Amino acid sequence: MFENLKEQPADKILALMQMYRDDPREQKIDLGVGVYKNAEGITPVMRAVKAAEKRIWEEQQTKSYTGLAGDPAFADAMIGLVLDGAVDRDRIAAVATPGGTGACRQAFELIRMANPKARVFVSDPTWPNHLSILNYLGMETVTYRYFDSETGGVDFDGMMADLKDAHPGDVVLLHGCCHNPTGANLNMVEWQEVVNLINENELVAMIDIAYQGFGDGLDEDAAATRLVASSVSECLIAASCSKNFGVYRERTGLLMAISDKPEQTKLNQGTLAFLNRQNYSFPPDHGARVVATILNDPELRADWAAELEEVRQSMLGLRQQLADELRRLTGSDRFAFLAQHRGMFSRLGTSPEKVARLRDDFGIYMVGDSRMNIAGLNQATVPILAKAIVDAGI
Repeated sequence: MFENLKEQPADKILALMQMYRDDPREQKIDLGVGVYKNAEGITPVMRAVKAAEKRIWEEQQTKSYTGLAGDPAFADAMIGLVLDGAVDRDRIAAVATPGGTGACRQAFELIRMANPKARVFVSDPTWPNHLSILNYLGMETVTYRYFDSETGGVDFDGMMADLKDAHPGDVVLLHGCCHNPTGANLNMVEWQEVVNLINENELVAMIDIAYQGFGDGLDEDAAATRLVASSVSECLIAASCSKNFGVYRERTGLLMAISDKPEQTKLNQGTLAFLNRQNYSFPPDHGARVVATILNDPELRADWAAELEEVRQSMLGLRQQLADELRRLTGSDRFAFLAQHRGMFSRLGTSPEKVARLRDDFGIYMVGDSRMNIAGLNQATVPILAKAIVDAGI
C-alpha cells in the first residue's frame, strides 16, 4: 500500500525556516515565519494568558470532553469580539476549531456540502493553506487580482473586474484586517463596493480574520467584517486567536455561519457540529477556555487589550522606521507604502531572484514572492534590512 504514496510538495515556509537554521552567519534576519516576535526575538506569552491559565489550573475540575461545537462561552465571547452585535445572535451558528486553518477547512467542507458546484474566488496572492485545502477537496478556485506591485497597494479596479465574473452561489474569500499576506488592505468605501457586488451577483461572502487588533485597533480592524456580515444574506467567518492572543500552539479558532433567517441557524449549527465530528470530534479546549476567560473578565480583558496595543504600536513603529530609512537611502518615497500597510506582513513587490540575493548575499530570509514579516525586525535590524534592499537593487 505505502509504495503507492507520492512525494508531496515541500512547504516553502518550513523549507525557508530550515535554511535559516542551517545558515552559520551570525548576522542573519528571519522575516519568513509568521509569528510575532518582540525586540528580543521572542514570541512571548501574553500577561493575560498567563493569568487566565493560572486561574483555569486552580479552578478546573475536569478534562472531560466539551460538546462537538466546543465551549459555548468561547463562541459567544469571540462572536462579541469580532461582530459586537452587528448581526443578531440567533442568526449565527458557530463551532470551535483547531485554529484558523481548521475553521477554513470546515468552511470549505460546508460549502462543498451545500453547493458542490460553487467556485471559490481567492485573491492573488492568498495564503497557501487556502489553495492547498481547496485543491485537496477538489473544489474549483478562481483567482482575482489584489496586489499592485507598482504601488504596493490594492489593485481594486482589477479586483472588482474579476469578481464580476462570479456566478450566483459562488463564494468570495475575503481577508479581514491585516490578513492578506501583502499587508495591503481595502478602505471602507471599497469594502462597501465589494458588498454591493456580492449582493447584486448573489454571491456568498467568506472572511478569514486572524489579526484583529494588529492594524488600527480592535474595533477599527473589525469594521469591514462587521459591514460585510451585517449587509449580506449569507456569510462565513473563520476567526483565529493565534496571533492576537499569542496562543499559536493551542490551535484556537472559531467558524461562524451566518444566515438571513434565524430558523436556518439550527440546521447550520447541526451541520457544523456534524463536520466537527467527522474531522476531529471535539475541538481543542484549552486555548478556547483561556480566550473565553480573558474576554469575560473585565480586568483580564483590559490587560490583554493594553498589551495587544503595545504590539500594534511596535509594528507600526518598525514600519515607519523602515520607510524612513529607505527614504533616506534612496532619496525617494517609493517605499512609503510600507508605512501604510498594516499587520505583520508586507510585500516588497520584487522578483524571486532579488529575494534570493537578499538571502544569499545579506542573510535576510523572506518568502520568494517578497513577503516579509515586519514583526521579525527590531530597531537595530531595520537599518540592516534597508541597506540590503538598496544594495540588492530592489
